[in-house]
Amino acid sequence: MSYTMNMRSKFVNSSLYTHFKSYYNSPVNNESFMNATSATYLEDMHRLWKDDPKNVHASWDIYFRGVESGRPVGSAYVSPPSMSVPVAGGKQRVTATSPAPLTSVGESLNESTVREYLELQSIIQSFRIRGHLAATLDPLNIVRGEHIKSTRMQKLVLRHYKLPKDLNKKYILHNTDYISGGEKSLSVSEILKRLETAYCGSVGVEYMHIGNQDKYEFIRYKFESPGAVRSMSPHEKKLILKRLIRASGFEDYLAKKYPSEKRFGLEGGEAMIPALKTAIDTASALGVDIFNIGIAHRGRLNVLANVVRKPLQDIFAQFLPVNIEEQLGSGDVKYHLGTYMERVNSETKRPVVVSVIANPSHLESINPVVIGKTHAERVLIGDTEGNKVWSILIHGDAATTGQGVVYETFHLSELPCYTNHGSIHIIINNQIGFTTDPRVSRTSEYCTEVAKVSSAPIFHVNGDDPEAVCYVMKTATEFKHEFKSDVVVDIVCYRKHGHNEADQPMFTNPFMYKNIQKLKPVYVKYKEELLKHRVIDEEDVQKMEKYTSDWLHDGFEKAKSVTLVKARDWLDSPWKNFFTPDKDPLDVPVTGANQEVLLKIGEAVSTPPPNFEIHTGLVRVLRGRKEMMSANKVDWSFGESFAIGSLLEEGYNVRLTGQDVERGTFSHRHHVYHHQSLDHVTYTPLKSLFPGGGTYVVCNSSLSEFGVLGFELGYSMVSPYNLVMWEAQFGDFANSAQIISDQFLSSGESKWARQTGLVVLLPHGMEGQGPEHSSGRPERFLQMSAEPEKPLENMPKQMHLANWFIANPTTPANLFHVLRRQLKLNYRKPLILFTPKSLLRHPEAKSSLEEFTGETMFKPYIKDETITSPGSVEKVILCCGKVCYDLKYERAKRKLDTKVAICRIEQVFPFPYSDLRKDMSQYPKAQVLWAQEEHKNQGWWDFVKTRVAAVVDRPVEYRGRAPSPAPSSGTKVMHDKEQVTFLEKCFS
Repeated sequence: MSYTMNMRSKFVNSSLYTHFKSYYNSPVNNESFMNATSATYLEDMHRLWKDDPKNVHASWDIYFRGVESGRPVGSAYVSPPSMSVPVAGGKQRVTATSPAPLTSVGESLNESTVREYLELQSIIQSFRIRGHLAATLDPLNIVRGEHIKSTRMQKLVLRHYKLPKDLNKKYILHNTDYISGGEKSLSVSEILKRLETAYCGSVGVEYMHIGNQDKYEFIRYKFESPGAVRSMSPHEKKLILKRLIRASGFEDYLAKKYPSEKRFGLEGGEAMIPALKTAIDTASALGVDIFNIGIAHRGRLNVLANVVRKPLQDIFAQFLPVNIEEQLGSGDVKYHLGTYMERVNSETKRPVVVSVIANPSHLESINPVVIGKTHAERVLIGDTEGNKVWSILIHGDAATTGQGVVYETFHLSELPCYTNHGSIHIIINNQIGFTTDPRVSRTSEYCTEVAKVSSAPIFHVNGDDPEAVCYVMKTATEFKHEFKSDVVVDIVCYRKHGHNEADQPMFTNPFMYKNIQKLKPVYVKYKEELLKHRVIDEEDVQKMEKYTSDWLHDGFEKAKSVTLVKARDWLDSPWKNFFTPDKDPLDVPVTGANQEVLLKIGEAVSTPPPNFEIHTGLVRVLRGRKEMMSANKVDWSFGESFAIGSLLEEGYNVRLTGQDVERGTFSHRHHVYHHQSLDHVTYTPLKSLFPGGGTYVVCNSSLSEFGVLGFELGYSMVSPYNLVMWEAQFGDFANSAQIISDQFLSSGESKWARQTGLVVLLPHGMEGQGPEHSSGRPERFLQMSAEPEKPLENMPKQMHLANWFIANPTTPANLFHVLRRQLKLNYRKPLILFTPKSLLRHPEAKSSLEEFTGETMFKPYIKDETITSPGSVEKVILCCGKVCYDLKYERAKRKLDTKVAICRIEQVFPFPYSDLRKDMSQYPKAQVLWAQEEHKNQGWWDFVKTRVAAVVDRPVEYRGRAPSPAPSSGTKVMHDKEQVTFLEKCFS
């Protein structure tokens, strides 16, 4: 249990501790006294009593008063009247009616009795702390099979504790010892029996790491109450069997019809289906309306069929050679696809929405996406407490320990801008990762240790005990609802086949698979158990099996008539009423804003708030902003603020997160002011600027890239009317989130018909800050950019066909327009936006208000407006990004303003073919160079060289740094030398 060092220190120095220590000072008793469980129990009681005597049973109150007043241990107790105990939720739990927790029945209090009682309490506490280590969790009996249960119990739980010689001797237990079940007293043997049932059966509970007393009292009550796990009604048992038959029948049917197809079936873990349905039934009864499920490939088809209730013909059609011409792109294998279904829950008769989010084979990468989607839906419907929209994450055991994104997801669970007030985490624990034994794939006893970062309770349960599985799931669901925090259910099962159905697992795991071959399917064992106890009869079973058979056969026959697989049928995040026939996808609207709106925004972000103490340095920043507004030349921060503020005024919502976004890594943004004398007092000027407009969330994230970018992707999937932006601290930090870029952003629309307008902001530029703070690695994003083999010169059509946009704007106005364009188009594409560092305050990188208003829009290509006589130009330098200002400065220094034209490509993908062709026609005889500050094997060159050549009828020469394995030099001196050489090459 959680107990601070400070409180422990106080207890150790208390008179109560001194009394007990002196009592246990003999060699015989010292070991027992110093045992952590004894001390922990007493510490807990004493702490609660010190806080408020009403927190503990009256017997403890009397006892502590007596001991602290100096009375001897053996005479400090006087019997009070009986009491009951209030618990979480305001309910009363029945406890032992006798008031004396320190006496055995029929025996006067003495030192021996105190010693026996404390020893007994230590044993009870030991079961709570370590009982799971002796639980029967593994259906294969491999992991703990080398020790019989009684040996594990003695070694790991009872340890060196001394039981009373008379096991029939009865004791009255403490109020929170719910094993009493309301009985007046229990014998030692009965106490041990009930503890073993509660903590060492088919369920192992880890919860003593939780610091919240209400939480662990809730769990104690749920598992210590006699018969709790086995308290299911005949209806509930029949329902479990029915669901097991459907789950097993689905897998068997697919195996017979498509024996050579991979499907990553659930055989061996079928209990997960009734468990998941139990969670949804329970949550639905508690008022939850929307469920977002994240799951890797194993069992996904079964979940789609039996939990989400996607029409079987749509699933079976994926196994047939049907036409997919209408699909937007590549499509994906059937066990990666998602779906969205609105249906009525069969048990509660309430409507529910269930989504399974499409996921690649990068297993746990779906976790932050799901919680991001859930958070956005909560915000959309005003579910501030997490009572209506829930996320359920289904993990694999090896991936849970091996994939860091699992930790990142748990770590986000209670952060203010990310919380969903907990998620249900289910682990399909196959006890193997591909072919790797858990003994060589993790260090910890369990695969669930990572969950303790959020103080989540962990329920380990034997997957071949479906009643225990469903009870645990119901309890976990109630816990999540009651305490609004994470909870983990670890279903220990097995994988009947190898990694997939075509695999041969005996190559590498012969012992495991010899055991698996001997096992009956879980539904068969459970059916036999229910028949034995006459819960059902053979006729009931036949009806269930026939129902399943008819359901499967009907779906298979209907699948034969499916001639076309439509990607939209597998869409996990539909945008209702967004894609309508009246919207022209090739329409690229102007994005200029109303000047009065911009002036209001400018005033807001350049004026200190009244009665609010801001930093003196920020006062200077705001004064500088006001001067820029007066001079009609505004910088990068204005371009961004204008875009965000004008969208808010129009009713769009904006969300900006990242590691330092409130201030901005380079102190340019300052969208959140912090009071200099009052802690946690902030002011966000854009937040309430337009009452009745959109909402603005700007929030610093945890130091995470993979998890946070995945979260923002999930958030962006919910509504096309949200501008969602994630900013890396430096562009290369996006390396840690490469899976999201590769698997979700660049190809999500092609694979899953999923559109998103997510904006990824990557600070980029060679400025002598070393290899790790220079490049956002544009070459990697460009390599994933797909366009037709025959280039199109119609930019609207190029944009509509593109998988994303990649831009590197050099003016505040172009930044403004490209951000607004994200929400003004009639479709959504991700935007990879390379942003500057030195240009944030560059005197030349400014725009006038006229460039933000009226019929203005984003410029994919900016020609050299200073050239008045194109015929006299000898050299055209094409470039991208902030290097254009270095080139312009060098040109002016060499007085080559009329001889050299410097033209900028602001949007590299889709490539501005038509704009470039039109402009280059003015310079028919000029030498054409591509200049970049990035090394030749990096940056833009490999992508642009063939595209520039396609519209220029002469050679295009490279000017820039030589190839290098590192993005930049490691010292400022070397950088400056390289810069001089680079510029010399451009103008020589």
